[in-house]
Amino acid sequence: MPIRLLSTTLIDQIAAGEVIERPASVVKELIENALDAGARRIEIDIEQGGLGLVRVRDDGLGIEAAELPLAVQRHATSKIATLEDLEAVASLGFRGEALPSIGSVARLRIVSRTAAAEVATELRVEGGVANAAQPAAHPVGTSVEVRELFYNVPARRKFVRTEPTEFGHIARTVERLALAAPAVAFRVRHNGRQTLDLPAAHDAAGRNERVARVLGEEFLARSLPVAQEGALQLRGWLGLPTAARASTEGQFWYVNGRPVRDRLLGNAARLGYRDVLYHGRHPAYVLDLRLDPQLVDVNAHPAKLELRFRDGRAIHDYVFRAVERALAAHTAGSGPPAASFGAAFDAGAAAATAPPEPRPQRLDFGPGASAPAWGRQVFAAAAALQVGEPSIDPAADERPLGTALAQLHGLFVLAQNRRGLVLVDMHAAHERVLYEAFKAQHASGGQPASQRLLEPIAVAAAEHEIDTLLAAHEDFARVGFELERLAPTSLAVRAVPALLAAADVPALLREVVRDLAGDGGAHHLDGAAHRVLGTLACRSAIHAHRRLSLPEMDALLRQMEATERSGQCNHGRPTWSELSLAELDRLFLRGR
Repeated sequence: MPIRLLSTTLIDQIAAGEVIERPASVVKELIENALDAGARRIEIDIEQGGLGLVRVRDDGLGIEAAELPLAVQRHATSKIATLEDLEAVASLGFRGEALPSIGSVARLRIVSRTAAAEVATELRVEGGVANAAQPAAHPVGTSVEVRELFYNVPARRKFVRTEPTEFGHIARTVERLALAAPAVAFRVRHNGRQTLDLPAAHDAAGRNERVARVLGEEFLARSLPVAQEGALQLRGWLGLPTAARASTEGQFWYVNGRPVRDRLLGNAARLGYRDVLYHGRHPAYVLDLRLDPQLVDVNAHPAKLELRFRDGRAIHDYVFRAVERALAAHTAGSGPPAASFGAAFDAGAAAATAPPEPRPQRLDFGPGASAPAWGRQVFAAAAALQVGEPSIDPAADERPLGTALAQLHGLFVLAQNRRGLVLVDMHAAHERVLYEAFKAQHASGGQPASQRLLEPIAVAAAEHEIDTLLAAHEDFARVGFELERLAPTSLAVRAVPALLAAADVPALLREVVRDLAGDGGAHHLDGAAHRVLGTLACRSAIHAHRRLSLPEMDALLRQMEATERSGQCNHGRPTWSELSLAELDRLFLRGR
């Protein structure tokens, strides 16, 4: 077949495939146009999962009658005019492709009116061909109707899923955009039945309500506000580990208010949860990153879902550390500061974040030590307390985790606080306390006792895996390992931390290298050290059936209250739970 120019219609249909993948893509593009036009109310009507009808009506600025025919031509836009505009674009749309792409694969009708116009103007496009504009009746704003999507490209229509599936994608698209624009009211109807009604939110309570409607009341009750200010700003809601889900559907990322699905940001957030999340679970959050538009390229994908940052590593580290710090500030028994949730999206939200409650003074682990000495008694904290049965102090119930009462089956500590009954998994709790102390000592340059092996342990692995381990050799040396390469695919371990002398060292190193590969490798080689420290903490923590005295139990509770991330152990399991007095009353039918 000879080389020849394609027809304009075919070019438009090919280009439309990059922008309009399914009915949800149409909804996304039309809502973004409405938001760029300053809409304060957006109504979406859907029929047959979007294949029969997609109608988006807004009360925005509208389109001038003379400009309406231009709006359906490819690369016609009011958002940018020069390369400098593109590099600093702040609007959701800017490519000038949405309306012509929709018009080339559907029957398109646009009716719009500006405040200065006496009547509205209507324009119809079928198969990429626009009819003459006509006068019409319409309030100020714009209505866009898209009927019979993909009617002229049957090959594309075959890939569309069932009606419930396609409407599910539309609903999630609207929810994602609604979280980005809380001051705009949204209403969705499917086949004449209203499925979503979100009033405009103008204060913290309204924003809380919107988040609860999209992610559920349970997420809101188990979330922390994030309000990091500066040249880079991170605001939103960060789900606690107890709000984790089986999939990533509860993750909402925005950059300068633009909904995105960016791998770098997702990986950075996942790293922030790395030692508080149970295996196989995914965190839930709503996070908006604000930065200079010139530091990010939003023109990296036709659908504008992917980004390129000028300094990706700096952005990655900023997000990772911000998430990590927010989770670290949540100690056992502190509870989420629910009153300040909605303020996270306010201007100057940093000042709106409620200050944490004063923490109990951290107990010493031994004479002159601020952290557990390596190889010492694993529960040396109890030595700081006098031996003997303590008297019950009513004021002790005001502490977040209350006062220890007893030990259950050698596994759990029972305590009471002013709210009710507290149950603590003593091994999981002590593991977290030790892990945080080990990390603090590691960060300060402390070094554990190391044991040289009479016979080195040989570890076989892929060449790139050994390269990854050796790249972190300084971290391994600081926790007591001595590693040496024997061959491209073989490693010798000549020394190990004393507490891990009987451990399965090859299995531990293989787990570490998997973690490093999953965490982005060179970005966070400290993950290698933390993996080893976590194993040390697990081996050192008190184990099942160890009898504890009441002073020892109380010492553990006070340590938990003073330890970061103490709500979960190193593997992400919860360390404590609480039964309120109301729940206890219901168990025993009190008051009935």
